[in-house]
Amino acid sequence: MKLSMSALTLAVLISASPWVAAQNVAIVNGKAVPSTRVDALAQQIAASGRPVDDAVRAQIKEEVILREIFMQEAEKRGIAATEEYKNQMELARQTIMIRAMFADQQAKNPVTEADMKAEYDKFKAANSGKEYRARHILVEKEDQAKAIVKSIKGGAKFEDIAKKQSKDPGSGANGGDLDWAAAGSYVTEFSEAMVKLDKGQMTEVPVKSQFGWHIIRVDDIREAQLPPFEEVKPQLEQQMNQQKMAEFQQSLRAKAKVE
Repeated sequence: MKLSMSALTLAVLISASPWVAAQNVAIVNGKAVPSTRVDALAQQIAASGRPVDDAVRAQIKEEVILREIFMQEAEKRGIAATEEYKNQMELARQTIMIRAMFADQQAKNPVTEADMKAEYDKFKAANSGKEYRARHILVEKEDQAKAIVKSIKGGAKFEDIAKKQSKDPGSGANGGDLDWAAAGSYVTEFSEAMVKLDKGQMTEVPVKSQFGWHIIRVDDIREAQLPPFEEVKPQLEQQMNQQKMAEFQQSLRAKAKVE
């Protein structure tokens, strides 16, 4: 009877050993290293967008083994008892807890489709209207600007003068081209003068702003071209999540009693 029980026990242990081994990635100096550590690191890598194939998983396994070796040496040296270690561990604990709390807050207070659509509609209303394809030549002095207006009226090419004389390096190199933009994108003096022009017209009198003197020409006018909702939805969701998180953090700070 005793022999039978011993044989049964041995059989159970033998049959269970592959299962036990499967729970560990290695045995380092007699200490088991659980495979869950490999899984945890693999999840972190996958979350960053990098695929975890067999080669990467092998690298992760080696990393986990090295960590165990280094940890055992650190424990021998009593690193865990040092103040620096304790302080760093507290900071790490706080970081992990706070990150998890923020993730929980976002999961419980998601940005809904209706929220994003309402924000998009507000943006669309604020940015609807006309857009202008304008050019300008920017110079420092009024006399110089007046001379340029006279020269263009006499047949000189606007684009050529912009390249040679405009002190706006961005547009000057492109013949004064400012691309498409709403009037509100410019300083008040510039936009007020620009919107009075029809397609193809140039300002008869130079316009003064904080940057200098402008000669403005409107090449074209159109209704504002806004991207469709589905195209901007991912960016909108990200921005709104960041805004909600900032408001949540501010509310916690406001409610906290700090002495």
